[in-house]
Amino acid sequence: MFTWIQRYFQRHFGIIFALILAAMAIPLVVVFAPSAGIGQGDRKIATREVFGYNLGSQEDQARLFGDANLSATMQLGYAGIGGEQLQAYALQRAAALQLANEWHIPASTKDEIADYIKTLRTFSTPEGGFDAKRYAGFVESLKSGSQISQSDVSRIFNDDVRAEKVRTILAGPGYVLDADVESQLKRIETTWTLGVATIAYDSYKPDINPTNDQLAKFFGENSFRYEISPRVSATYVAFPKSTYAAQITLTEDELHALFESSPGRFTKPSADGKSTVPATTADFALVRSQVENTLRNAKAQRLATKAASDLTLAIYESKLSNDPPVLTSFLAAHQVKELPLQPFTESDGPSELGNSADVAEAAFKLNAERFYSDAIPVSDGAVMLFWKDTLPARTPLLSEVLAKVTADYIDNEKRKQFVELGRRVKSSLETKLKAGDTFANAIKAVASANAVQITTKEVKPFSLSNPPKEDEFTQFNVLENLNQGSVSDMIITRESGVLVHAAGKQLPDLNPANPQYAQIRRQIAAYTSRMSVNTLLSEMVAKELAKSEPKLN
Repeated sequence: MFTWIQRYFQRHFGIIFALILAAMAIPLVVVFAPSAGIGQGDRKIATREVFGYNLGSQEDQARLFGDANLSATMQLGYAGIGGEQLQAYALQRAAALQLANEWHIPASTKDEIADYIKTLRTFSTPEGGFDAKRYAGFVESLKSGSQISQSDVSRIFNDDVRAEKVRTILAGPGYVLDADVESQLKRIETTWTLGVATIAYDSYKPDINPTNDQLAKFFGENSFRYEISPRVSATYVAFPKSTYAAQITLTEDELHALFESSPGRFTKPSADGKSTVPATTADFALVRSQVENTLRNAKAQRLATKAASDLTLAIYESKLSNDPPVLTSFLAAHQVKELPLQPFTESDGPSELGNSADVAEAAFKLNAERFYSDAIPVSDGAVMLFWKDTLPARTPLLSEVLAKVTADYIDNEKRKQFVELGRRVKSSLETKLKAGDTFANAIKAVASANAVQITTKEVKPFSLSNPPKEDEFTQFNVLENLNQGSVSDMIITRESGVLVHAAGKQLPDLNPANPQYAQIRRQIAAYTSRMSVNTLLSEMVAKELAKSEPKLN
């Protein structure tokens, strides 16, 4: 993942750095609340001194968080820190610099800064080395009118080196127990040889025939799953596009204008004639019929929508009441008629109109007072809706949803039985393996006995420090408690169940003389030291904030 980020940053360095510069130019306004933290506090507070910064000043906030933002970005190699992370880092960085001043740590030398720059991920190659060309490009970009000057960057780098010296002093040696080293060494350097068995869920077909009592009990415990949402009862008037076909005329200028606006939306046969490819500006003749159909449909759609809008306006101007006989007579006079719709929910929409989300949204805005909709474009033209009733949510009778309840019960029961199948398969495998069967033969016997499809594969020796490819093995969490020769519990996914057999487990050399032992000790020590430093600086930040905590009236 880190290598990918480095490569991405390298390819898009100019764009990303421009975004960093733009972000740095915008002050981050943070107001400290009276309670403890960062929030919407007393706006009358003019000053709040924290590590030499006035948090009531936008200028000081921009410097505090702007410096921290660029510092973090240079170290991470990408502009990915923000919000609470940025605030915490900025304040801890300020605390470290305060200690640097108190301890009279001198300004960083040019050599120290140069060495520090070579460690920054922003200027590293995909392999992790220092990329001098990238650094030179960064320096050059600072000369091109950026709002960040070279002196700003030099100051930030100088402060980062001094802050790191403080962190080194606070970190100390980093104490590590031998047991911690051994545990980590076992975890990442144990060599595994695995057999992986995958049970296809679809191949498992238990015979499940629920009784009425079982279905009633299941329905009672899960009735919330079958609640019918509020529904609208409505009718509609349709204005199909075909009605207006005779009114449509097309000119060559219109056809050319539509085509030239976006030739690629039309397709022509490919060179081999087996597929189609986007048309180019020279292909009008080849796709003329497509252009004509597209323009004809668009014009028909506009005419249908206009007709529906005209009817809406006529109803509005006539101040028509929501009275069925009156409405029927009015529509007949306009040579249209109401068509029925089955009651529908807002999420599903009416099936008669293709479950249109636009129709459903418009319908749920209607009521007894506003009983007709505006024109609503649909795939075949346009429609108008007439509200009849809004039916409240309700829990249906079991008989109304029996088919769905039965299907859900069977699916739920199948998953339960699939878990039990996994336990049986694990037990049978372990028994056969102990008796001397090979993993492949044991799997065949178990698959046949349980009438399921089980595929197997062997994962060649690996360790977590050098893991196999993702398509070879991904269930690393099962290794934690897996012993030589044992089989893991079944790991259930949506489509399968996976069991892992530890065909081989070779522990690493746990002798302190092993170079890896010393390396892991250093890694754990560095980690625990860093965590201790963060804890100390966090406590320092909390105490500093408490000093200037505004008192409640």
